[in-house]
Amino acid sequence: MASASASDKVVETVVVGNYVEMETEGEPKGIKTKVSNLFWHGGSVYDAWFSCASNQVAQVLLTLPYSFSQLGMLSGILFQLFYGLMGSWTAYLISILYVEYRTRKEREKADFRNHVIQWFEVLDGLLGKHWRNVGLAFNCTFLMFGSVIQLIACASNIYYINDNLDKRTWTYIFGACCATTVFIPSFHNYRIWSFLGLIMTTYTAWYLTIASLLHGQVEGVRHSGPTKLVLYFTGATNILYTFGGHAVTVEIMHAMWKPQKFKAIYLIATLYVLTLTLPSAAAVYWAFGDMLLSHSNAFSLLPKTPFRDMAFITFGFACTPLYFVWEKAIGMHECKSLCKRAAARLPVVVPIWFLAIIFPFFGPINSTVGSLLVSFTVYIIPALAHIFTFRSATARENAVEQPPKYFGRWVGTYTINVFLVVWVLIVGFGFGGWASMTNFIHQIDTFGLFTKCYQCPPPPPSHHGINATAAAPLHPFNHTRSP
Repeated sequence: MASASASDKVVETVVVGNYVEMETEGEPKGIKTKVSNLFWHGGSVYDAWFSCASNQVAQVLLTLPYSFSQLGMLSGILFQLFYGLMGSWTAYLISILYVEYRTRKEREKADFRNHVIQWFEVLDGLLGKHWRNVGLAFNCTFLMFGSVIQLIACASNIYYINDNLDKRTWTYIFGACCATTVFIPSFHNYRIWSFLGLIMTTYTAWYLTIASLLHGQVEGVRHSGPTKLVLYFTGATNILYTFGGHAVTVEIMHAMWKPQKFKAIYLIATLYVLTLTLPSAAAVYWAFGDMLLSHSNAFSLLPKTPFRDMAFITFGFACTPLYFVWEKAIGMHECKSLCKRAAARLPVVVPIWFLAIIFPFFGPINSTVGSLLVSFTVYIIPALAHIFTFRSATARENAVEQPPKYFGRWVGTYTINVFLVVWVLIVGFGFGGWASMTNFIHQIDTFGLFTKCYQCPPPPPSHHGINATAAAPLHPFNHTRSP
């Protein structure tokens, strides 16, 4: 027992020592440093919690009432609770694998100064290059489309504040704004950004709840969901996507001074997020019912007020890990010049911008990404990686962290992992993939690619004399201006 305790102490020193040293070495003491530390340098458990809570739901908050209209009230609530717990479990697995990888590498005298560990490197170090390649492909594709969704959401939200410009034009503008994130070196420097993100996400959630309750139910409101399997599984995969935002878990952990404390942070963040998502989605669905089926952004149904115009959610988290991957690919990751790194990162923004203009389907695109990418990236691959990393008795015996008793040790952990893989493979990827792709293709057929203003109200008819051309009739599902 004594030797095991000593071993644990050594492990803790190895995991924490170099990182604390990396952050404090050679720093001058003064007012400038103190101000910089307050707003810029964040590696505490609170910073990690801010990042997890604000990054987990973000703009998807506005599409959860849409998912409730597809699922029905009861299923919507149950899926949020179920996938919230499932997401917390896989975040826990990722944290265990990160600590295992980092401990092994630092025992080999690896130095992570000026190097951010990422998920694909964890897979490479623990399981080999084939796991690395699969993890890298899924992770990068998911983060790319996650950034696309954030950009689409920003354009959609600002349109309801100022509709003098269409959503496509707002996408151009916010694409340029997104490019400013190239100047944020790592998640260690997201302190003020993640804090503001959490404040605005909280405000938006409670605005949706209170505004819907004060508005009351619309005349003749109907709550007919679920009505079709396609809609049911589309809604379910949007919630799978909502609680699968931990593709950036490793980067957030690496930004912490004591990364082994991360395990409980994601669960606490999830519990907080549920206090935002459950009341807001339920209240909006109660007030507007089936109208949400053709309004994927909840803002579109609420009256324009100063309170609604203040409800805006920050963006930029999903881009940062992509910057790291790109820097490593071109050999710029350990460059100490922030300006050179920022310039090198700019090419990453271009495909995000372009894809947001091609597929502006805020809501349906979330479900598609959830079923095809999130299901593997943050659920199936971490669970399988944990199983294969500790498949031998020796690996389990020498594991840096043993599974707790209340999970049933290794047998309980393996049972949960196998259940998770089977469930997500069948329900999330199988049924969810079929439903979300069917719905996504329907959006393309209805609105077309590069649509100028997705789900916008039709323009008012022109009244410029008797020779004015009559407005063309709208397709029954095409509530949009023509491209």
